[in-house]
Formats: sequence, C-alpha cells, structure tokens
Amino acid sequence: MSEILMKEMESISIKAEEGGDGGRSFLLVDEEENLQVRDESEFVDRLGCGDVAGVKVISIFGNTGDGKSHTLNHILFGGESVFYTSKSPNSCTVGVWAAYDPTLGLVSLDTEGLLGAAANQNQRMRLLLKVLAVSDIVVYRTRAERLHNDMFQFLSNASGAYLKHFTPELRALSSRCGLDVPLSSLGPAVIVFQETTHTQLLGHDSKGAGHADTLLQKRFHDLGLGTEAFSSMQYVGTQTITPPTDYSRLLEAVGQQVKNTHTRSPRQPGIVFHALDALSERFCGELSDEKMTPFSFFPDEYFTCSAVCLSCNVRCKNGMNHLRDRVPHMADGLCQYVHQFNNKVLICKRCYEGGREVIVLPKTSASTDNPWFGLAKYAWSGYVLECASCGVIYRSRQYWVGNQDPESGVVRSEVKHVWEGSDTFLTNHQNAAQRVLDGMNCVIQSVSEYSTGPTKAVAAWVTDQVAPPYWRPNAEITACHGCRKVFEEAERKHHCRSCGEGFCHPCSSHRMPVPERGWGSAPVRVCKACYQQGGPADTNSQVCKVEPRGLIARRVTEVAQSTLDMVTTAVDYPLCFVKDVARPDYWVPDQDIAQCHQCSKTFTPIMSKHHCRACGQGVCGACSARVKPVPSRGWDHPVRVCDGCHARTDVL
Repeated sequence: MSEILMKEMESISIKAEEGGDGGRSFLLVDEEENLQVRDESEFVDRLGCGDVAGVKVISIFGNTGDGKSHTLNHILFGGESVFYTSKSPNSCTVGVWAAYDPTLGLVSLDTEGLLGAAANQNQRMRLLLKVLAVSDIVVYRTRAERLHNDMFQFLSNASGAYLKHFTPELRALSSRCGLDVPLSSLGPAVIVFQETTHTQLLGHDSKGAGHADTLLQKRFHDLGLGTEAFSSMQYVGTQTITPPTDYSRLLEAVGQQVKNTHTRSPRQPGIVFHALDALSERFCGELSDEKMTPFSFFPDEYFTCSAVCLSCNVRCKNGMNHLRDRVPHMADGLCQYVHQFNNKVLICKRCYEGGREVIVLPKTSASTDNPWFGLAKYAWSGYVLECASCGVIYRSRQYWVGNQDPESGVVRSEVKHVWEGSDTFLTNHQNAAQRVLDGMNCVIQSVSEYSTGPTKAVAAWVTDQVAPPYWRPNAEITACHGCRKVFEEAERKHHCRSCGEGFCHPCSSHRMPVPERGWGSAPVRVCKACYQQGGPADTNSQVCKVEPRGLIARRVTEVAQSTLDMVTTAVDYPLCFVKDVARPDYWVPDQDIAQCHQCSKTFTPIMSKHHCRACGQGVCGACSARVKPVPSRGWDHPVRVCDGCHARTDVL
C-alpha cells in the first residue's frame, strides 16, 4: 500500500472491525455472487431511500490497495467511514458493499480490488461487470504514476462484454419495468481518477478544457481498444505531494454526471435492485479456470453457457442459463459426425429453399394414417419422411425398383451439435421396430382376437394398393356382387380376376384362365357369371395394355401378406426378446431400471416396467397410464407417456 494512503488512513478513525458493518454501508453481494438482500423492500430499507423518487448509481473500481473505499468516503460522505477501510495488507473489501448518499442522490457501490489473491477469482471478476452494468457513473481509481495498459485493457474488455452479454438482459428488464428509455441504450459514464506523487498529470501542458480526455481516448485508439459501451470517458487527475488528497475535481466531475440527464436519468431504487437481481440470476454458477480465453479480463466464458458439444468439443454460444427461457444450445461453425451420437439430421429441401429449416424424421406411418393402416403401410411401402409443411415427401419402398436415396432429391443432410442431456437424434428408423410393437399392442388391446377383423382390414388395404385398375376397391365393397349378401366385418372379400367385382367365397370359387386380362394361361379365381360366359363381357384394349404392370404388383402382394403374417406371429415371441430387439436407443435398458422414475417405487419381479415414449425413462404402470402424441420421437398417435411428460404444456 502506498505511503500517501497509509498516512491518510492514520488520520481516520476506524470505527468497525473487519467483518463489521462499516458505518452505514452493508454487504449487497458476497464474493460468490449471492445477493444478500431478499427483495426490493429490504434493499430500499437498508439504503434508507424509501421516500426517494429517483437515484443514480456510482461504483468504483481499481487495484487492491489503491484506496477505493477511502475515495468514496471522501467524495460522498465528507470523510466519514461509511465504507470500511483498513491498514491491513489484506484486502478489506470483499464482495460488493452499498450505501446511499442523500446529498447527491447516489447509491454508491464499493467493489473488491483487482489483482487480489482471493479465491474464486473468475466469479469475482464477473461480479465486477455486473456492478458496472447497473451503474450510471464508474470511477476507475488508480495511484499508478503512469497509466498502465492493464487499465485500458480492463475498461475495453468491460465495454465489449457489456455490449455482447448484458445489453439483451437489460433491454428485457427495461421492458418488464415499463421504462421509456432502455437501461441498455448507453452504458455508464467512466471517470478515470489518477493520483500521482512525482509524475505530472495527463494533459498538464495544455490549458484547454478536455485535452486530457482527448489524450485518454487517443491512448485507447493507439492500443487498438474500444469503449463504445460507455456514454462518456473522462480523465480527472490530482498530484499529491503532501497529504491529504484533493478530491475537489473528482467531486465536481461526479456532480456534473449526476446533473446530466441527457443519457442517463435517475430511476427508482427498486429498479436498481431488479437489474442486479436479473443479472445475478442470469449469470451465475461456478467458473473453471480451464478453457478460459487468455489475455482477457472478461472472457466470454464468464457469461456464456458452459455446455460443450460432445461431438466436436465446441462451446455453446448462448448466454448462461438460457435453458430456463427454453432457448436451446447453439454453436457456430460446422459439427463433425460421430457414429455413437448419430448426429446427422434430414431437412426438407423445399422448406429449406424457402428460408425455413424443418427437420424430418423417418417414421413408420404418416400422421394422417390411423394406427391400423399405418402398420400395414410400413410393412408394405417402408418408412416415410413427413414434413410438417409439405406432408409425406418420401417412402422408402414407393416403387418396386429404382427407389432413390432421399438425400438425392427431397432432403438435405446436416450434421448437428450434440449437447449433454439433450435428446438423441432420430435420423434413421431406429424406433421403427418399437413403433410396430406399439401398433400391434394398440390392435391387441382394442379387439379380442387380433387375427380376425384387424387382419382383414389391413389385408384389404394392401390389396387395394396393388390391385389392377379394373378391380373395385375393397372400401367400396359392402356386399357380394353375386348373391348380394352383406359382408361381415371379419369376412374376406374376393375379386373376380375377369370382371374385377367383389364376391363372397361361394360366389367366386370357380377357376379358369383369363389371358385377356394379363393373367396368362394359369387358372385364376373368377365369379360364376364370368365362368359361365367364358371371360369378361367387355375387355378394353387400353386397359389390357397397362394391366400387366399392375398384375406384376398383384403377384408380389404375397410379400406384404407374409410380412403381416410375421407381424402377427411376433406376438407369440417372448416379450423380453422382442423388446430387447425393438428398444430405441434413448430408452433406459430394463436392467438399469431399479425404481420408477416418477414415484421412486422400487420395482419387484411381479411389477411391469414401462417406458415413457417421450423421455425414455422407466416408470410403473400407475405413473404411465395416460397417452399423448410424441411427434419429436416419431409417434404421431397417442402413446404411453409418464405423468411428468404428460403434464408438459409444450409439444413433445
């Protein structure tokens, strides 16, 4: 500590011991960035400014031992020890202390000195910028004989961090408080107060007003540093050969800034508290010394999310605690594909070209399909890619041959960043097997016998998809075309290969070749009337020309039928085997589930373990009794979810 400051402190009566209240000041924020007042009312009461309409905030910065507390006591409180001072070699100011000066209407904030040897240095540096952000006037106090580059670097870094990280939060606070002028429109006015003993002051050789301020700005410019966030930058110097220090010029400069309402107007004391509270809530948490940007007083790591992409190790660029506002993690630059994270997504090309990014997920069925026919379509035509705006844009087996890869036409691929705790990417049909099982369970639970009505309905749909053009669709057949008997739900409908109408089995039990319809020379099913007349009554040559391709499809119908038979047979497999094969990647394995994720009830051998289709956690039956669509996971129809996910108001 300098000799001048030691002499001055010897003449001051120190009323409080270290850790005491130091007169009228009180601890506002501790060294771990925790606010020490509960609410606005306590803040105003402890300051003693409850009946004041508007205040401004002054704060002081500087290196440890340069007499910041001493300076505030003299310029605001006539030398009274409102802020604690000490002759101890250790820093006597820890955290941020506050007091109110009724003469100038200033809330004064005393900060911990720079270059101290304290723990939690990163958090304490971040705290300094929070104080700067809520201040109207900032005094940088230095006793250096010459202005060091560190001071310029500190102020420039503070300016950049204020603009980049604090402006959005302060703007949002201004909106919530209904302020006419945003708190973030202009930063505080900065006064550099230098006290020397032997060295002449900046601009001493010029009598013109403001010359020292110009020299100060030139120094910033020469160092390639900016101060755009600050509303003004002023230099005040005093040379002290014999104590005490002359603070008159500093007091005059502070008084001018208090009266200046063009850039910063007084505001209610409560708004000061809310601003500091909002910044404390937004920018909090421990800061590791690892991966900090070197050579910066306020690196981005102080204010940005600490999450790192698991795939490419790039840090999230969003502000701290952005997940509270439901803002997802983001990072600049391209990511790298890692097989274990499967972090490639498909984006609808038409929407992308229109300026929107719509991610499409491979699914067993479109959202417009009911579970019955969705299951059949998956068995027959493969997975689908459905865009929320464009509908179904791709089916993996739309044609018999020549199906192109979706990336060659309808979608573009992009490798996304992977964040800890975020959902895994559903870029392939890894859920397809489980969705088929869910479809089967839906059928099993809704009808008594799976092999009757549902199977017939599914088979009828498959038949319609591959039937020749002259066949009447199953959906239009309600009664036998021969005997007019109405079909029952589980009764099978047969088509005559000659006329294409729908019949019951007794009315279509005859067989004969129908080469004119493209069926070749082999006998095929025909109705009684066609059998008696030896063929169709009227054959259209144009139809015959296009039918062979349809007949090829019809002959392959058995492939789909066999697939459906396999689905039916899957019910007979041991459930544990089927579940292990079909389990999506994000589901917690059964062997890792010891208790219900919702009610924490321990699972017993006789209790069933269920998986929430949204979060993938294991839950008991009572905590997963409700259903809800989970489109983000590929389930457009209601499926089992846990109570926690069911209660969410956003789209799963």
